[in-house]
Order: sequence, then structure tokens, then C-alpha cells
Amino acid sequence: MSFHKNTGPDPKLDQLIAQAVETLGFKHEPDDFKWLLVDVHEQRVVLVHGRAPQGSWPVSTAVAGMDNRQDSGGTPPGAHRIARKIGADSPSGTVFESRKPTGKIWQPGHDTEADLILTRILTLIGCEPGLNQGPGIDSHERYIYLHGTNHEAQLGEPVSHGCVRLANADICELFDQVEEGDSVVII
Repeated sequence: MSFHKNTGPDPKLDQLIAQAVETLGFKHEPDDFKWLLVDVHEQRVVLVHGRAPQGSWPVSTAVAGMDNRQDSGGTPPGAHRIARKIGADSPSGTVFESRKPTGKIWQPGHDTEADLILTRILTLIGCEPGLNQGPGIDSHERYIYLHGTNHEAQLGEPVSHGCVRLANADICELFDQVEEGDSVVII
């Protein structure tokens, strides 16, 4: 498991959280407001309650960088919401295609160049018209997810095709801590 509990002050993270809260449009959020911050520069996802980071997990965002355009291969910036949680009862390593389990289970050591979508899926819907919502830039229509990966050794490096990849154990842990409708800010 790659979870890193918040261990003390991190001014850079605090600044990103403040920027993300501004993106979400909240001046005063309740302490129990739970959301995710995807920090593209540090290649991590942070679970935040209010403005307090609770922990983080390494991720891989897009090799193409931040880009909202259809077919760009980029990770879209801005405020999103979790549209659907998929795979709650699936075994770790379950292979998904078109958001449905294929019946196949990927095992570590089964090397493949394919970018498999594994274990759990958090689908995203953009909340910012003109940035990640609308024709040609829509995160939901681009099938942007947080999901498990068969390329766990590359976590911490931007190597995905637009999605946010996590280790399979990590996506299970994160999946259990969020709900459909929770906010996700990619910054």
C-alpha cells in the first residue's frame, strides 16, 4: 500500500489546496467536506477534508501533460465530480473495458504493454463549462477516470493517456473513502 498519512506542515500543498478550494468556489466549506486534489506536478492524489490533507497516494497522469482537448491524451484540468463508482465488489486486478468487467483478472508479473483499466473506476464529470465540460473538451465524454493500473512500477511518473492511474491496492482504499458526487480538482 502506498498511502502516505499527512505528517506535518507542507506549505506547497497548503497553497495548492487553497487554489483548489478557490476553483471549487467555496469561501467557507464545512470541516467534513471531503474531496480529492490531483497534484499533477507531484504526481499524487490527496484526500482532503475541508482544507486539511488526510493522506496521499502516488499516481500517474498523462505523458502529454495537462490538456483538456478531445484526443489530446492529456489529463484535463479543473474542478470535476465523481460521476460513478464502478467495481465495488470486483476482485483486485479485474480488467474493465467500456466500464464493464471482462471476466479477466490481471496478476502482477503478467506483463503487457496495454494500458489496462483495473480493479476500481471513479468516472469524472467536468464542472467547468469551456474548460472540462462541453464539445471537444468534455472530461466525461473523454472517459477520464481514476483507476487501477497494470503499470504500478511507473507510478509517480506522467505516463498515462489522460486518466489518473493508481496502484490497485490504493484505488481500493481511496474508492472506499469517497462517494459519487464528491469533488475532484486536477491542478
